[in-house]
Amino acid sequence: MLELLVTILETIAAEAASLGLEVNWQKTKVQALGCREDMPLTIKVQGHDVMVVKEFVYLGSLIHSTTGSTCDISRRSAITRAAIQSLENQIWRSHLAISTKLKLYNTCILPIFLYSLDCWAISKTDACKIDALDQWCLHMLLGIKWYQFVRNNDVRRLTKQPKLTAIIQLRRLTQFGCLGILCAWTTTQMPRGSC
Repeated sequence: MLELLVTILETIAAEAASLGLEVNWQKTKVQALGCREDMPLTIKVQGHDVMVVKEFVYLGSLIHSTTGSTCDISRRSAITRAAIQSLENQIWRSHLAISTKLKLYNTCILPIFLYSLDCWAISKTDACKIDALDQWCLHMLLGIKWYQFVRNNDVRRLTKQPKLTAIIQLRRLTQFGCLGILCAWTTTQMPRGSC
């Protein structure tokens, strides 16, 4: 499999050279999806060592060799937690109204987590982790400490915030056009001939 990849990289280098371009072999990395344990650490391409990696970040998303989404979801979750914690003293502990805090949460924090969700294949375990992150964020937003034993349903009722997994599902449905419209509108409000 890697032999084919070496041939492809050599072809790319030859085509680039015909255009006056060079491949930067120090920045070039190779990833085998669904890789095995016996994968070499580097491969030789035109006398240069090219690293074989298990994961890398591409356009803000973590691409892992297992082809699963769990690693990217965990990474996004950590980034979101760091963003929430960085605003703890300035925003979440302030005397702002809950509605203002929720607007800040929905416009500044949620997009951090939801970036590249279109590529995720979410398992039940991932969904539980996503909803746990959501509850943790809402507890931080409301200033509820872990030892206060406030029920999750009470937090939902107080914030009127849908579950994060429901937001993800709705965003995915909107990609299919009319399905998203059907979720948002009742059939009596839909204009004729829209679907």
